Amino acid sequence: MALLLCLVGMTAALAHGCLHCHSKFSEKFSFYRHHVNLKSWWVGDIPVSGALLTDWSDDTMKELHLAIPAEITREKLDQVATAVYQRMDQLYQGKMYFPGYFPNELRNIFREQVHLIQNAIIESRLDCQRHCGIFQYETISCNNCTDSHVACFGYNCESSEQWESAVQGLLNYINNWHKQDVSMRATPAFLVSPAFRCLEPPHLANLTLDDAAECLKQH
Repeated sequence: MALLLCLVGMTAALAHGCLHCHSKFSEKFSFYRHHVNLKSWWVGDIPVSGALLTDWSDDTMKELHLAIPAEITREKLDQVATAVYQRMDQLYQGKMYFPGYFPNELRNIFREQVHLIQNAIIESRLDCQRHCGIFQYETISCNNCTDSHVACFGYNCESSEQWESAVQGLLNYINNWHKQDVSMRATPAFLVSPAFRCLEPPHLANLTLDDAAECLKQH
């Protein structure tokens, strides 16, 4: 079975939410918030719906429940945003709704959005399995909307030569990481995993190609 090593450091930051990083988010959700009072016959729906829209981004981060950093490619973010805006626009095209309907629909769209984001992030990580060795792709951090990248190690090697090259690439990656300024570098996630103690920082200074290969073969 192909395995996946995620070589990304996990850093804490102010939660913004993935959709918040999309270029049209502010414009779209400003419209949604300002027109929420026109969507329900019952006045009680208005503050509930307004709170759902206001807390959309922070609630998204709380509901993702990912074991990996929330980093999404621009292409997949566009796909998620298009799907969400389409659902929201359709909801807003309707006339006033009966009590309870509008906030319930907002919750349904919210849950669908969370599911789409989870799948988008996980699918990109799993795509790493189709590669042999170190592979990087550009992403956006859902935490702070900054450009980032994810580096992974794929095990899908078709020959011993490819495998040796892949392990050498991983060794070079680790050695370059080890030489970085300690105060500036982020610790790759796999280095803090209990399953890969042989690749933890104390062992990196003298790590050899054979050592790295043996460590990977154990998992």
